[in-house]
Amino acid sequence: MNLRRFFLTVGFSGLSPKAPGTVGSFVSLFLGLFLLEFLHVSTLFLLALLITVIAIKQIDIYENETQTHDNSEIVIDELAGMWITLAICGINSGNMIIMAPLAFIFFRIFDIWKPSIIAKIDRDVKGGMGVMGDDVVAGFAAGVATAGTYQLIEKFIL
Repeated sequence: MNLRRFFLTVGFSGLSPKAPGTVGSFVSLFLGLFLLEFLHVSTLFLLALLITVIAIKQIDIYENETQTHDNSEIVIDELAGMWITLAICGINSGNMIIMAPLAFIFFRIFDIWKPSIIAKIDRDVKGGMGVMGDDVVAGFAAGVATAGTYQLIEKFIL
């Protein structure tokens, strides 16, 4: 269970006593930015999908063992969503200073606010699929919002 807990809490960042989802997202942002120094953005996207598939099964096992659902310490869903956001928004070394904070802010907005289909997934889908699903969709939405906002900033401010 310790290795599973380490994975699901993203190196125990989800055990933060305050705002574990935000802390997990922040840690995931920096892990993603670090990986992007060595990997192509498409590889980060594929890693996020692979982690999502693995996490669904591990969350199901964890929830069965602990008799809980979507425990706040589980932040692997934030990692997958944050990495999808980074992969979709078009981040690179030239725009990282603006894009990284935008990606973080938009991901947290969509993850907390849960508009439209994100709330439906969160409410109606059970188990690991529900825990991961809303954050994966939030990651897609945040990636598009980040890219669009950056385009506006580039056009009107930079």
